Amino acid sequence: MTMQASAVSHRIRRKRRKINWKKAGAIYLMLLPVMGYFILNNYIPMYGITIAFRKLNYRLGILNSPFCGLDNFKYLIDSGNLGPALRNTILYNLAFMVIGTVFPITVAILFNEIRSKRAKTLYQTATLLPYLMSMVIVSYLVFAFLSADTGYLNKSIIEPMTGNTITFYQEKQYWPFILIFVNQWKSIGFGLVLYLSAILGIDREFYEAAYLDGAGKWQQIRYITLPFLKPMVITMTLLSISKICNSDFGLFYQIPKNSGTLYPVTQTIDTYVYNALMNQNNIAMSSAASVFQAIVGFVLVIISNSVIRRISKDDAIF
Repeated sequence: MTMQASAVSHRIRRKRRKINWKKAGAIYLMLLPVMGYFILNNYIPMYGITIAFRKLNYRLGILNSPFCGLDNFKYLIDSGNLGPALRNTILYNLAFMVIGTVFPITVAILFNEIRSKRAKTLYQTATLLPYLMSMVIVSYLVFAFLSADTGYLNKSIIEPMTGNTITFYQEKQYWPFILIFVNQWKSIGFGLVLYLSAILGIDREFYEAAYLDGAGKWQQIRYITLPFLKPMVITMTLLSISKICNSDFGLFYQIPKNSGTLYPVTQTIDTYVYNALMNQNNIAMSSAASVFQAIVGFVLVIISNSVIRRISKDDAIF
């Protein structure tokens, strides 16, 4: 009896396995192009990491170039410019993380209160349009405002009021605020879409029950909206932490026009590596900088996720 039951159970499991594969077949087929993209674009190029540990010789090629250990990393550090670039990269990303969380959430909450569909469509288009623009176009828009000769700020506001003009592309003290503003103006539409979708997913019964209990609008936001947004905020923060040593190349290269005078406040690791690659043609050092960024990002994500896991296990990514 036991053997018969075991045989029947085995046949049922095999049957279930076949049915599950049939149901999942379409999903796996849809997954194939994505996996192919990641393999070709993300995993195969990872072999290039070995360049960071070789003294690259173009005549010998990558495979036959001699290993040099950590010499490329030592050269990167000894160059003297990595420190300021690393400082700028981390501080800007910290500012982007804080402002890029507070502003989109605030705008999403206000946006959710709009009742006119026409107005909602208009405002959503207006906020999302900058995100779809190329950073090259954005750089020309910024130049149209900041140019010393023809810029709107100088010709229409500063010069009529003071009689002088400000050469923004030579004055570094203004650029931390300019870059943070431009980044937020360009990315707020994307953050709005993410957080608004999370707000729209909250069951309206929570708000109705809170309203019947006498809760005001601020209390509903504080005790219902914000707690439901916590998982999204944690996820976006972890993704930002993973890229804390990376920067938007277009933002820090195109917007300041790669002005050497502004390097102390605008140069990040990405622009530093690009300039070093263009001036010195040192691919191995550039590869070492990319490996450094990847390792730091990986370690920070692991540490951050471990901290979140201790505080709130359900909100951790893994």
